[in-house]
Parts: sequence; C-alpha cells; structure tokens
Amino acid sequence: MSDAGHGAPPLLDARGTRCPVPVIRAARACRDLDDGATLVLLADDEAARSDVPAWARMRGHGLTVEDEDGWTRYTVLVGGGSPD
Repeated sequence: MSDAGHGAPPLLDARGTRCPVPVIRAARACRDLDDGATLVLLADDEAARSDVPAWARMRGHGLTVEDEDGWTRYTVLVGGGSPD
C-alpha cells in the first residue's frame, strides 16, 4: 500500500503509549507501505526521541523530527531518502 498520489500520508498517533509501543506500531505500519511512501508518527514518550531515529536508520528509512507542544512528530520516508 502506497500513499503516493492519495493525499495526506497515514497518521499513526502513539501519544500516551510508552517504549517500545511507538516503534512497534511504526514498524508494523511501514510493512504495508511501498518504498517512497510516507508515514507520520506522533509520540510523546521521551524514549521515542532515540528509539525512532535508531529504528529508521537500521531499516534504511528517511526521517524528519519536529517538536510540537509536549509531543514529537516523526515523518518517516519508507525506503530511504529524506521526506519533503
């Protein structure tokens, strides 16, 4: 399943969950996405600040991180590169 050409990327809201739940949910969601697709993960667990980037690196996904008010938005580009 790819989000290319289908509007907004899938949004996975893992706020209120604790490690390792945000990474596990993101990994499961990315399995259903094609290379080049984007997934947006929202998380407020401090451990996700290191876990999500480490997971993305190990899996070869691109990642941008944006701090919001009390939580973080992780935009994952499946298969590498950097999200637009």
